[in-house]
Order: sequence, then structure tokens, then C-alpha cells
Amino acid sequence: MANYKLELTSTAQKNLKKLDTKTLKRLIPKIESLQENPFPVGAKKLVTRDAYRIRVGDYRIIYDVLEDLILVKILKIGHRKDIYKK
Repeated sequence: MANYKLELTSTAQKNLKKLDTKTLKRLIPKIESLQENPFPVGAKKLVTRDAYRIRVGDYRIIYDVLEDLILVKILKIGHRKDIYKK
């Protein structure tokens, strides 16, 4: 399987800047692991939009996989209570 490129949207970058160091240390390895396997165990397809999510404790990483470009696009990162709100 080819390694995927990672791309963070401006929203995802802003979400990351708001998080504390302890949470970042847990999220960054999970985000980077999406390069090797964009569909890890526990990843779910979202019903409300054409995207996937993975759980990291109480946090969620919402992302889209563009197979033709070999790209994983991180859309949003946040706490489970806020992440699905528009």
C-alpha cells in the first residue's frame, strides 16, 4: 500500500493550535499513522457527510480520503461534544 500525503485544512490547523500539549501528544501520532493506513481499525464512515472519523479518547479526527490523489485531508479535530456541530 502506498503512503498517503497528509493535508490539514485551515480549520484543522486552528483546532490543533487550541489544544493543550498533553492532548497533542496523543493526537499527532494518530494523525501521522493515517499516512500508512487511512482506514485503521475503529475508523467509521460518517452518515452526515462524505468523510471518516477516528477516535482518540474524547477527541475525534474527521478526515476525507482522496484515493485518486493518494491524499488524506484532515478536516476537523476536536472534542466529541463539539466536533459534530456545524
